[in-house]
Amino acid sequence: MFALIVCLLTGADQFTKQLVSSYVPLHDGYEVIPGCLNIVHERNRGGAFGMLSGSDSSFRPILFLGASLLALVGILWLLRSSPRADLWLTAACSFFFAGALGNLVDRLRFGEVVDFLDFHVHGYHWPAFNVADSALCIGAGLFFIHFLLGGSHGYGTEDQSRT
Repeated sequence: MFALIVCLLTGADQFTKQLVSSYVPLHDGYEVIPGCLNIVHERNRGGAFGMLSGSDSSFRPILFLGASLLALVGILWLLRSSPRADLWLTAACSFFFAGALGNLVDRLRFGEVVDFLDFHVHGYHWPAFNVADSALCIGAGLFFIHFLLGGSHGYGTEDQSRT
């Protein structure tokens, strides 16, 4: 399940970013749902919400590449060290891994991340994001569900009943 989710999400992320990069001029966009959704072409040199994007220092690319690689290793370690095969934990790790990998691929290819989903409603505007960012957020939600359920609901060969 892990590999399938990672491949599908990372593939969808890279495919959509390629479409945007090919058909939407940089810093331009198209209205898809009036007053709600635009498809734009933005590049983010920083982290979440553009954190450190204005920094001129040479440590920024190394910091983000290192953090991405550390996150990927940490996710694999968490999944492998889990005492049982838990559906929610496996799904969360899959989404986290795919999100981190999708944005890492961009950083290696372009030195920045391609963002294209631009939501705004009633004057509230969310920074542009992408499929990988969405996967990270969904992974966080799945991870939260895993802990709400006590980390014991899922699949595997161990007895899932409580005594």
